[in-house]
Amino acid sequence: MINSSGSHYALPSNSSRETGRLNLQHRLIIKAFDNKLLLAPVDLKPKDRVLESGAGSGIWVLEFWKEYSERNIPLDIECIDISKDQFPSEVPSDIHFSLCSILDVPLEWSDSFALVHQRLLVAALPRPLWHKALAQIYRVLKPGGWVEFVESHAKVRKFVVGPQSKKLSLISDRMFDEKDYVGDTEVYLPPVMREMGFVDVHCEGRDIPINRSIDDGLDRVQIWYDLWKGFKGSILAGGGYGIVSSEEEYEALLLDCRDEWVKSTEAYTTYWTIIAKKPS
Repeated sequence: MINSSGSHYALPSNSSRETGRLNLQHRLIIKAFDNKLLLAPVDLKPKDRVLESGAGSGIWVLEFWKEYSERNIPLDIECIDISKDQFPSEVPSDIHFSLCSILDVPLEWSDSFALVHQRLLVAALPRPLWHKALAQIYRVLKPGGWVEFVESHAKVRKFVVGPQSKKLSLISDRMFDEKDYVGDTEVYLPPVMREMGFVDVHCEGRDIPINRSIDDGLDRVQIWYDLWKGFKGSILAGGGYGIVSSEEEYEALLLDCRDEWVKSTEAYTTYWTIIAKKPS
């Protein structure tokens, strides 16, 4: 949810179902990254400014704020998104939510943030807009500040474990090609970031199995199924990309895919954390 018009974002931004899915996905990601909310080696001090881009429901930032508050390190946090539909109704006084795009951040924010955090915009930013977003992030970071992205790997389809999930993979590939999304941010972004002046660029990946058999209280197959259900509107708007021709066909395909994922111990997805620093 990052473009000022919202037209580039392939998932819904205004449903309670999507908010619930994102919050469950948050739990998966945090668990995969050793129960850490942040990997960047930033040394935050009281009153440092933090920017959360694409804040959504605010689940990450609220947990991050609580963690630092318990360490007696109060932070000044700005949370931006192009939709306010998922914003929490009540937040601490030092967390500020506003309608804003990372492509057009206020000039008065230049050189002011110790940390910028952004997650899961792989289906929101076409390739040229990543360059613009990175330039804006570089501008608002103060010297020595860190940026951390968390993105899913979408170029190699590791969830393909049968003929139906192969069809879904073809739909996904064609949608990404049409919209010029970057499916391998962990490969694409680091050299672009270095060219812009970022230093200490580092990536870490984690594989997350898509199988309900893991005993952690999270129905991973359902979370994955709900993600693809969220793409339904964009896929149908693209004519089904030559694989499906109606809502009924797409939903039937998803049910068949879910059956394949439930039976498989091989299906998984990969999340990457990409961190970098603005030189001091």
